[in-house]
Amino acid sequence: MEPFSFVVLLVCAAFFVSSLYGTDFSLLKIAHGVPYMLDLLSRMFPPDFSRLGAVGRALLETFQMALVGTVLGVLFSMVIGILATRSQTPSMVLYYISRGFIALFRTVPDLIWAIIFVVMVGLGPFAGTLAIMVDTIGFCGRFFAEAMEEVDPGPQEALQALGATRLGVIFCAVIPAALPSFINTALFSLEKATRSSVVLGLVGAGGIGIELKVSMDMFMYDQASTIMLLIFFLVLIVERASTWLRQRVI
Repeated sequence: MEPFSFVVLLVCAAFFVSSLYGTDFSLLKIAHGVPYMLDLLSRMFPPDFSRLGAVGRALLETFQMALVGTVLGVLFSMVIGILATRSQTPSMVLYYISRGFIALFRTVPDLIWAIIFVVMVGLGPFAGTLAIMVDTIGFCGRFFAEAMEEVDPGPQEALQALGATRLGVIFCAVIPAALPSFINTALFSLEKATRSSVVLGLVGAGGIGIELKVSMDMFMYDQASTIMLLIFFLVLIVERASTWLRQRVI
């Protein structure tokens, strides 16, 4: 190993050790907290299914937010991704603007977007849907642009030689070649959005998050365990369906 690489590795290791102290990481605290965790689990089980209908409707709303937000986000990502692709953008000004938007949407957490949209459109699932849409644009826009950058230029040059327009080249050569990557990214984005939509309810952006927060705040841990189980099954179903689709489509 080169001396410079060794020094960098040593500095990284030292910073990690200092971070352990900075985060107050303690195995002793974990050991002391185990009885409290066991007490919490004993209060959570057996689950209380008395409000299954209301919780089920909130869970459906959560998935609807994730689905609509993801689909709209993917559609907008296609446009922004084209503008953010150096070889396809009609203007370098649009290229840098699009890259800036993608970076902004990726940098700001979806929970912050939810708070912004709650202020903008009010409480409810619409704010959560908009937050997921923006977060999806930031997630998919970058990967869509990179997928289009990696497309083989041969078919594009052939179409250009035949007199095809820029849009013709994009829709006939670039997008079809990058489509498997698009589908893969979109499905991963739906999985991500399903998990994220649960948290958005904590700030009033709709979904099942508010049900979970109320149950925990009111010490109704048996109802909270029911909500957690339903969230787990929803995420599991979405992930399995996404895996099945990737195997069949890609």
